Amino acid sequence: MARGKTVCDCGAIHQDILDKVAVSMPDRDFFNHLAALYKAFSDPTRATILWALGNHEMCVCDLAALLNMTKSAISHQLKTLRLSNLVQYKREGKVMYYSLADSHVSKILACGSDHVKE
Repeated sequence: MARGKTVCDCGAIHQDILDKVAVSMPDRDFFNHLAALYKAFSDPTRATILWALGNHEMCVCDLAALLNMTKSAISHQLKTLRLSNLVQYKREGKVMYYSLADSHVSKILACGSDHVKE
């Protein structure tokens, strides 16, 4: 491809390729959920919280101190992460400890980190 040229101008439709891809293509709802997942990762504060929780479970006070933010701001971001099923919590008395929801979240973070470091 010539430098700067990003449009296909061959005019041919490769029906065999379209047929193969169409068979495995998930429905629109799948892509809406996938986009929402990545949207949850798109905020630097949420990404930092996820990174921290990937290292150790933490309470809101710990996260607020680590990120130099208010507990209210951290709680707001944690709510978004909870609703996206990226974090979970457990209660011990009056304290709620947050952690990553599962190993998939760790893998997404690791994969993204590897890509950024390239």
